[in-house]
Order: sequence, then C-alpha cells, then structure tokens
Amino acid sequence: MKLKNKVAIVTGGSKGIGYGIAEEYLKEGAKVVICARNKEEGVKAVEELKQFGDVFFVPCDVSIQQSNEALVAETVKQFGRVDIFVANAGINDPDKTHYLNITDEQYERIMGVNLKGVFFGGQAAARQMVKQGDGGAIVNVSSVNAYLALDSQMLYTTSKGGVGQLTKVQAVALTDYNIKVNAICPGPIDTELMRRVGSDPQLFNTVISRTPIGRVGTPNECGRLAVFLACDDSNFVFGQSIFIDGGRGFQAFPVPGYKTVTDEEFEQLQSIKK
Repeated sequence: MKLKNKVAIVTGGSKGIGYGIAEEYLKEGAKVVICARNKEEGVKAVEELKQFGDVFFVPCDVSIQQSNEALVAETVKQFGRVDIFVANAGINDPDKTHYLNITDEQYERIMGVNLKGVFFGGQAAARQMVKQGDGGAIVNVSSVNAYLALDSQMLYTTSKGGVGQLTKVQAVALTDYNIKVNAICPGPIDTELMRRVGSDPQLFNTVISRTPIGRVGTPNECGRLAVFLACDDSNFVFGQSIFIDGGRGFQAFPVPGYKTVTDEEFEQLQSIKK
C-alpha cells in the first residue's frame, strides 16, 4: 500500500473528483478526512467510503481562512497528524455570465473557494506538516480549462490559472521543509458539472469531439494520479500541473474522423457511474 499510515485531507471530498481521490487514498491505506459545506452530503459520503478504510467528515467552508485552520486542527484531533492535503473544492458560474456583467459578489464567491481556499487550506496544512518535521505532500486540483480561453467560464478559468501559478510558488516556498507540491488538471471527468454539460447533446459532442481518447474520464482515474503525487514515487516531481484529460488540453479542433455521438451512445455515456 503506497499510503499506509498516512493521514490525508481531501477538500470537496463528498462527491466527484474529491470522492474519487478519497476512495483511492483509502484503498492505498491512508486515513482520510473529507470536508464539504453540505453536511448531509458529507455524512452520506463517509457511510459509502468507510468500506474502504478509516474516514471522517468535517464540515468546512474553504473560502474562510479560520475554517481551514479548524479543519486541520480537527484532523489532528482525530488522527494525530496531517501528511497529505488535497485542495479539490471548487465551484463554477452556472449562469455563464459574460465578462461585462460579472459582479463583485460573483468574483468573490468563485475566487474565494477556487483560489483563496487553495491558498489558505494549503497554508494551514503546511504549518502542521512543518510542526511535525517530516515533510508531506500537497496536491492542488486545477483544470485543463486553466489553459483554455473560455469566456463563458471566465471566473472559473481565471481562478484555476491562479492555482497553477500558486502550485509553483508553494513548491518553492516549502521545499526546505520537504513538502512537495503539485497539481492535477482534469479535463472532461464524470462529475456533476460534466453531467450538466452532458445534458446538452450538442455541447457534449463539442467537448468529446475535441477529446482524442473519445470519452469522459472518471473520478477514480483522477484519484490514481493523486495517489502518485502523494506517495514516494513522485519525490522528484516538483511544482508541476499534470493534465489528466484524454488529450483535451491540446486538441483545438475536432478529432479527425470524429463521428457525432448517436442518441443511443449519448444515453450510454450519461449512465456512467461515479
């Protein structure tokens, strides 16, 4: 087991990519604390995940610095330490607001979770790791969209671009403490957000036509990459943002020979489970 006796925190771990990461960490022997703002979803996730190992839920709003500090403190209370911190919690603008109409409230809401939460969550975890004196790992969740100019997701892409830069400077700032920092950049993954995209066959076809592998990924595939970045196998990987996107990040035009998904195939793709 690659993470035996390690203690990990996964923010936004009650569903989607965070859930997949938590599951894979548990399978590799880690004790895991998941956090989310929705207590009901968090408790339900723990009930499902406990078949894989020792897991605990802490309610947390990562956009509040003190909430991140309380999350780390509660993890130490439950499991004695923190070895791995995964900054996964993220939100998007469901209204696809145009740049000219974005409000201060919208900006603060999305940046608060997607960038401020990563900044101060990582800081709180790193302080605990430094106190322990034996290093650790931070895994940030960015996005392939951090590198794509999607004006309909302006705040989301801007915040995720910030996560990529933050990952680099965190890595430099924490190298003296043997804390490695890297990020994963998911592309189209079977999450709630992707299912909203998938509710529109035309939009879904647009995304898949620019994904050479021809399918969406799974949260557990993201989890396997997060295991690699948390374990000793990645000790020479430094400040990187690693794409897990089926080729979406570099495919600007529809894949040659791409055939539009039929109604039957679309229904099958919609039935992919977590």
